[in-house]
Amino acid sequence: MEFFLVALAVFLFCFILTRVILRPLLALLRTPWSMRPNYKGKEIPVGAGAVFLLALLPTAFLGFVAAPGYLDDRLVLSFLFLMAVTTLVGIIDDVLGARKVTGLKGHFGRLLRGELTTGGLKALAIALGSLVVFAGTVDIWEALLNATLVSLFVNALNMFDLRPGRAGKVFLVTALAVTLAAWKEQNLVPMWAVGGSLLALFPLDLRAKAMMGDAGANTLGAALGLTIAWTVGINTRLGILAALLILHLLAERYSFTKIIAGNRILNFLDLLGRRE
Repeated sequence: MEFFLVALAVFLFCFILTRVILRPLLALLRTPWSMRPNYKGKEIPVGAGAVFLLALLPTAFLGFVAAPGYLDDRLVLSFLFLMAVTTLVGIIDDVLGARKVTGLKGHFGRLLRGELTTGGLKALAIALGSLVVFAGTVDIWEALLNATLVSLFVNALNMFDLRPGRAGKVFLVTALAVTLAAWKEQNLVPMWAVGGSLLALFPLDLRAKAMMGDAGANTLGAALGLTIAWTVGINTRLGILAALLILHLLAERYSFTKIIAGNRILNFLDLLGRRE
């Protein structure tokens, strides 16, 4: 019961705080440098997902003050560090990124030819940031496994963030599955802080009033990757890694948007709540 109450309190606090922050943040984003056409060509603010980090910081401070010692301080600070890295490189990609190069294959192909894209910068920064988080806490091979999981989750959420609300739905379904698999693990709490913030942004995302952008999708993916690395066994992590690798290989050959549109159940879930 204690775990549930703490998780619920953090979830609700992040939800309320995000609602408060969103209005001034969106006013800031309604400038030429942060307006982008969505898939229908409508110009809307991008980078609204930066609100996740802005809500996490005061939530973490309040947690340290109100419940000292409940969560491991190093874990919380590591979580915030990686959320800051993913948000920063996400904003860079949202504002400066070109959409001519897509996918890990495209970005790393350019990198091997000596050209650094914003997508390549994002991938390198998140991979290295993840290694920093896990360094010294587990052996080198497990640190590499965990960092790879985080990086692939970040890219997977970006792949799904092509229609309003899609990445958020993927996050919520995956977060629920992780919670059921690792129920009462205290390390689940930071992920549900992000979940509360996401639900506050969700109505704007579903109505195509704002795009969370890479600044948001990166954070959602990193939150899932970190939480899984901290809460499930290594064999489960290896299985998830295999599933993510297959997902990325399929993404290089097929359009997930077409697959979703062609499946009645997936299309219903994809359209659920959308009012564009």
